[in-house]
Amino acid sequence: MFTELNSILNASPDTITQGEFILISDRKSDASFLIHHFLTFYLKARCRVCFLGLVQSFNHYHAVSQRLGVSLLQAKEKGQLVFLEGLSESLSVLSPRETNTGSHLGRGGEAMDFLRDPAIGLKSLYEFVRSSLSSSDGAEEWGPPVLLVDDLSVLLSLGVSVGAVLDFSHYCRVTVCSQLKGNVAMLARCDGEEEEDDGDDEGSERLLKGLTHQCSLTLHVQGLPTGYCRDIHGQVEVCWRRRRQCEGKYTQKKLFQYKVHDKGASFFAPGTSSAVL
Repeated sequence: MFTELNSILNASPDTITQGEFILISDRKSDASFLIHHFLTFYLKARCRVCFLGLVQSFNHYHAVSQRLGVSLLQAKEKGQLVFLEGLSESLSVLSPRETNTGSHLGRGGEAMDFLRDPAIGLKSLYEFVRSSLSSSDGAEEWGPPVLLVDDLSVLLSLGVSVGAVLDFSHYCRVTVCSQLKGNVAMLARCDGEEEEDDGDDEGSERLLKGLTHQCSLTLHVQGLPTGYCRDIHGQVEVCWRRRRQCEGKYTQKKLFQYKVHDKGASFFAPGTSSAVL
């Protein structure tokens, strides 16, 4: 958890803003450090977290979280964290003979059944999210439910259509943010230039635009316009999207520079800001 980012977002584990859909994105950069921030932030806030880890193993997230002062193993044991390890569950779906054990024939494998036929959509993955956050395991009472996804755009490379991914994010937002009064944070990547509208990145661009319309807060990570710098790793554009009575939609943007340190800490320096009605 990065205290500088909490200050920028006016957030604290003691005072959680409910009903937020947070979109994390990057272009020719790596925004994964923000996923680690929100994972540790919500666990420290005692929220019940469902984490769809589609690109890294549980051990990877656990190692990073430990450096940030949180044990994912303990969170799982207490029932606070439900973790879907996409890599291992994908193997159980695509090569069932190699992983024919009880632990790989449960809800996680069913959630990834779209791998057999991407055209069926992501209904099973949504049902995994809904059931994980609607039910409570263990005796402890947790705070608002939270869904984290790292990263949503990988579903496109697995053959799922942009429309199906946007439907999935929409239903998750309605269920988690509106019905359960919790929060959602999703990472989506775009590797091409912003001006490109064709080629391999067309799907990721369309996905990013669709998610932007759904979210209430965006954090977009990109490299410095001036190129590589040893002391500054890149910049983050933070955009708040709010609705005000009689004013319609209100958008406020701020630009910050950042540096990721060895132990996962990040320093944000103020840049420019703007507000648009």
